[in-house]
Order: sequence, then C-alpha cells, then structure tokens
Amino acid sequence: MSATAVHSLWTTAATADPISKIPTPKIEYGQLSPTLIILGAALIGVLVEAFVPRKSRYYAQVFVSAVALCAAFAAVVALAADGFGTTKAHIAAMGAIAVDGPALFLQGVILLSGLVGLFTFAERRLDPEAHGNRVDSFAAQAASVPGSDSEKAAVKAGFTTTEVFPLLLFAVAGMLVFPSANDLLTLFVALEVFSLPLYLLCALARRKRLLSQEAAVKYFLLGAFASAFTLFGIALLYGYAGSMSYSTISQVVDGSITNINPALADTMGNDALLLIGGAMIVMGLLFKVGAVPFHMWTPDVYQGAPTPVTGFMAAATKVAAFGALLRLLYVVLPGLRWDWRPVMWGVAIITMLGGAIVAITQTDIKRLLAYSSIAHAGFILAGVIATTRDGVSSVLFYLGAYSFVTIGAFAVVTLVRDAGGEATHLSKWAGLGRRSPLVAAVFAVFLLSFAGIPLTAGFAGKFAVFKAAAAGGAAPLVVVGVLSSAIAAFFYIRVIVLMFFSEPRPDGPTVAVPSPLTMATIGVAVAATLVLGVAPQYFLDLANQAGVFVR
Repeated sequence: MSATAVHSLWTTAATADPISKIPTPKIEYGQLSPTLIILGAALIGVLVEAFVPRKSRYYAQVFVSAVALCAAFAAVVALAADGFGTTKAHIAAMGAIAVDGPALFLQGVILLSGLVGLFTFAERRLDPEAHGNRVDSFAAQAASVPGSDSEKAAVKAGFTTTEVFPLLLFAVAGMLVFPSANDLLTLFVALEVFSLPLYLLCALARRKRLLSQEAAVKYFLLGAFASAFTLFGIALLYGYAGSMSYSTISQVVDGSITNINPALADTMGNDALLLIGGAMIVMGLLFKVGAVPFHMWTPDVYQGAPTPVTGFMAAATKVAAFGALLRLLYVVLPGLRWDWRPVMWGVAIITMLGGAIVAITQTDIKRLLAYSSIAHAGFILAGVIATTRDGVSSVLFYLGAYSFVTIGAFAVVTLVRDAGGEATHLSKWAGLGRRSPLVAAVFAVFLLSFAGIPLTAGFAGKFAVFKAAAAGGAAPLVVVGVLSSAIAAFFYIRVIVLMFFSEPRPDGPTVAVPSPLTMATIGVAVAATLVLGVAPQYFLDLANQAGVFVR
C-alpha cells in the first residue's frame, strides 16, 4: 500500500471521529489541595536533597515539611468549613476522588499525625554527639553496609539521612488519597504511593541496623504479597462489573445498573468473580490494618524500624487503611453485607483475643505495643461491623484518639536509653518511676488510655465503638471486646507496676532530655488523650457530622 493511501486512511479516520469527542479532563484543584500541597512539598524536598548544601539540608527539610503539613491541614479545615464534608460532598477528579465527611475527617487526622510524627523524626538530642555532630534516629548513610568503613566515614563526616523528610511526605500524600479513593485503580496507586516510602523508612535505623533492614525486608515481601492480592481482587471486580468506579460496582451488585457494556455482558454479574475479588481486596486492606491472620509482619516491623517511624506508621497507616476499608464495605459492597459481615465477625474476634493474649508474653516494649495495636484493630473492626452511621462515626473518633496516644507512647520509648541506644527490654524499665517520675507518669497515661480506663481517650473511643456495635446487632462481639480489654488491661498495668513499684537497677537506662520537638509531640499526645477522655462530646459530634459517605 502506498504512503499516500495510508495517509488518506488516517485523515479519513480522523474526520470520521473528530477530536472534539474526547472529553476535557475536569480537575477540581481546590478540593484536591491538601494532597497537592503535600505532593508539591515532597517534590521540593527531593530538590533540596539535590541542590542545597549538606549542612543546611536538615533545617530546610524540616521547615518545608512542617509548613506543608500545616498548610494542608488548613486546607482540610477550610474545605470542611465550606460544607464539603456535609452539604457539598461530591465526587471530584472525574470520579476518582470522593470529597466527603469521612475523607476530610481522616485526612485531618493523618495530617496531624504526620506533623506530630515529623517532630520525632527531626529529634537530634537523644543520642550523644558523634565527632562533634548531632545525630538523629536514622542511619548516617543508608547505602553503606552496617559496620563497614564507609559507614564509619559517614558518621565521622557528620552525614545525616535527610531524605526521610520527603519520604514521610510521599507516604502522607498516599495516605490522604487512600481513604478518599472512589475507584479501584486510584485505591491501588495510593496504596503503593504510601507503602513504598514506609518500606524504605523501616530500613534506616542508626542503631541495630541489621534488625532494621530485616524488618524492612519482611515488611516489603509481605506487603508485596498483600498488594498482589489487592490487585488480583481489583481485576476480578473489574471483570464482574465492567468498571473500576465504586458507584458502578455497587449498582451492579444490587442490580440497579441500566447501561451494560455489551463486550462485558457475559462476565458481568458473575457472583464468583464478585465474592473472590471482594475477599481479595478486603484481605489486602486487613493486612494494612494488622488484623489477624494478616498480622505477622506487625511485631517484627514495629520492633526493627526506627522508633519515630514505628510511631508514625502505627498511627497513620491504620487511619488510612480503616478509611479505605470503611468506604469499600459501605459504598461498594453494602449489597453483600450478609456475605462479609460473618467473615468480619470472625476476623474481629480472633484479632481482639489474639492481640491481647499474645501481648502478655512479650518482653520487649515495642513488640508489646505492636500486639496492643493488633488488639485495637479488632476493637475498631467491631465498629466497622455495625454497618450504621453511628458505626462510621465511632470508628472515625476511635482512629483520631488512637493515633495521638500511639505516637505519644512511641515518642516516650525513644527517651529511655542505654549505651546501645533505646532500652526496649521490659526489665530495663523497672523502677523508671523513681528515676524519672514525669516520663513514667506520661507513659502510664498512654497505657491507661490503651487499656480503656475512664477519663482517657481510649475509654471514650471503646465506649463509642462498642455502643455502635451493640446497636447494630453485634452484642456478642461487644462481650468478646470487653473480655479482650480486661486481658489487655493486665499487661498495661503490669508495665505501670514495673515502673513505679520495682527497684531501679544500678545498670539501668537513663532518660534522655529531649529537644522541644519531642516535648511538643508528647505534650500534644497527652493533651489529646485527656481532652478526648474528659470532654469527648464535641469531637464525637464532629465525627458524627462527618459520618456520611457520598455515593
């Protein structure tokens, strides 16, 4: 065929189907501003690494990160004040992102967790100075082999891994999109955007580098498996509904769809695809929240990762993953309620009991807090199972309360140190209340909140979740939850007894005096724990207003 003939074919095709038929993308930049601010700052952070002199990078990165997190939080508050959480809630970015109450509430919690977590990342006073340089929790040079000459040279030269700040921002950006994603492809992209920085951050501990790298490899391998399950589930749901959009899938599930794609008519409505696909996506999300039996990574990763990363990850990842799980079950699969509720009952029960019982046997404070976080995932699942508006709002409140208590508890863990770095073995904490009464008292407040003792945020959160579950017909689950709380209270109170009623060991750890950054983190966490416990009504009302998903 001659070149002219081919050319005429192209021009004929073009005139037959004019370009004007391609719709112009419509992006509501204002409503996506929190995510865009964080992504922009993360990119600026990468440029800072490339162009700013090494001496000034730390200050530049902390400044850029703090300003971005504050600005993004202000944008969330402005959107909520403008009614986007209630009356103006809608689907933005051509159907990809939901701007509604749960999305804005969870984005606010994630940004505050990121800001408070940033202060612990930036802490540089806990370790003694090395060669006249202040050091933080992160490896001097991440690429050098632990114990090698290049690592020693990097420490001597005073290098610091300031890349942790843009990595934190990329993780936060992914987490902001995750609970607000309104189609399966956006959900998966957000999952990868926040998971990959966390895999890297887990490997960057300055002390115990091999343990840290082992934690990162475990997290990466298991996370890759979970992502693969999620992706396979997305493919099956696409085959079932012929669409990635949450609203279309839910219409196909309840049989209200009108325009069926003829090319997909044969597979559409095949229940096997729906059930297996839905189960696989839920499995991937349960891995992220650390529910049994998808929890195996949690204790090892929490123990091995640098403690500031553990605190941030324990709080923010749970918030993002539970937000995505709520949206999937309440918006996409409400028509499958009778199928997923019994499974979730089982998962919630074994998660609550498994986390609480195994925590009793732990001797390392970080592993103990890891199993405690698994038990808390079970308590939050009780609210998810309620399938009512109160269920959604109680989960939102619990996630807000839990995130501050968790970051505060891990911030306290960074202060108790011996010659090898953080003293995380429980025996080292004996008599801490006599050696440093203030630090022990603050940690006791966090532990009592985890245990759900009245006048703490933990009690208000548990009460809201259990009340919603009982009202939603899951009363037996509440009984199991109360029993698990009683078991969990044992090991929390055991730590308090160990701190205040044991003799301090002569070779025991010292409590480092932190900079104002870590003090601010712990102060905010204590204030949130007490305010949400003593006067929770305003925040419960706020969560209740935010408890409606846009469909």
